[in-house]
Amino acid sequence: MRQVVLLAKDGLFAQMRELLCASEWQILQMVEYEISRSLAADRDIHVGLIDLADGSPAEIERIEALTSRSHGMEWIALVTPVMLANPALCHLLKNRFHDFHTLPVDPARLLASLGHAHGKARLSVPSDLPAEVQGKLGMIGTSPVMRTLYAMIDKTRSVDAPVLIDGESGTGKELVAHALHQVSTRAHAPFIAVNCAALPANLIQSELFGHEKGAFTGAQQRKLGRLEAASGGTIFLDEIGDLPLDLQVNLLRVLQNRSIERLGSHQEIQLDVRVIAASNVDLELAVAQGRFREDLYYRLNVIRLHTPPLREREGDVELLARHYFKKLTEPAMATARGFNQQALRVMSNYNWPGNVRELINRVRRAVIMSENTLLTPEDLGLEKRVADAGNITLDQARAHAELQAIRCALRRNQNNMSAAARQLGISRATLYRVLERSATLSHESLLDHAA
Repeated sequence: MRQVVLLAKDGLFAQMRELLCASEWQILQMVEYEISRSLAADRDIHVGLIDLADGSPAEIERIEALTSRSHGMEWIALVTPVMLANPALCHLLKNRFHDFHTLPVDPARLLASLGHAHGKARLSVPSDLPAEVQGKLGMIGTSPVMRTLYAMIDKTRSVDAPVLIDGESGTGKELVAHALHQVSTRAHAPFIAVNCAALPANLIQSELFGHEKGAFTGAQQRKLGRLEAASGGTIFLDEIGDLPLDLQVNLLRVLQNRSIERLGSHQEIQLDVRVIAASNVDLELAVAQGRFREDLYYRLNVIRLHTPPLREREGDVELLARHYFKKLTEPAMATARGFNQQALRVMSNYNWPGNVRELINRVRRAVIMSENTLLTPEDLGLEKRVADAGNITLDQARAHAELQAIRCALRRNQNNMSAAARQLGISRATLYRVLERSATLSHESLLDHAA
């Protein structure tokens, strides 16, 4: 016998019971807290019938919370005609209910509606894959390149050597570093992440190595550096290529001697810390250009891991999109229930220059802004980009790549043109010339962002 949860006042409950019992529906009358408890224990309940009573703001908020907790159920509302003049109630009916009926109900239509709702709720829709099937080590992805990465991380379980992670921006280098820490013997100890590019040049030494009271103006008390705070565990140095040369010498000494000196002190402090570094720039090229110390590069490059760009991760885009959609969606507020097939197809064909970080941002924006039940390519801001991708010339593709490199250099150097040019290995005049030519070809401009 099919079951229906009924929330209604006594008089309406008796009327509905007489109608439904004659049609072989088993009625369960419950108050809200009992419903949430019962639904968790009894998966045979697929339909709920609810009298919306007065349609007050408090009532609407209560019903929103109730229906958002009832995963896998379809709800049907009973309202009076006058209540349909309430915009908030109409919004609730549209987004939270399978159907609604005005009182007095048409018995035949109500029974048909309940049958449709029951059938819809029982549709065999594959549930989300368990986390262990979607990926491994806290990461999402089952593509061949990701399985290779998981295998390499597994091989480091009994190794305590430094690791160098390379990969494009937004590919999840910090996630890989955290996975390396979690599988190591240091998993119980601190994991400290430091973005070297985000620290002001005059504070990097103090942040990494700490300082004594009075070491400089404003140093009113002793401060432990990030390296010392990570003692016994792991320190992750992201964007290591942006570390100034003088501090590269100090870091080399840490790796060689396993000790540091706080700023303003001559006392050596012994450290037991594993260093994991990451960079989205070519450190070998930086060494050749004199921007990164060769001896430090070889000290860090004991184990080398590569985080693959999203465009190389065959089949992972849909997994990641669904994972972050579920993570970013508030059930009680979101209109969207997922992605339409065109959106999934367009996402799979898109090049993702910003990698997973870009995917997360696009999904977040779509979830907040879209009013569609299923997110479309337009909601994700991808339709025009993907459509235009096949119509660019080789010169335009090259110009776009040059612009991306210039963007990264400007961002790392706080929009300082001279510093960005030095990092790119070209003169300031050449940078302006390449910037102007590339912007013209790609119909974009960075000049407004340059300092």
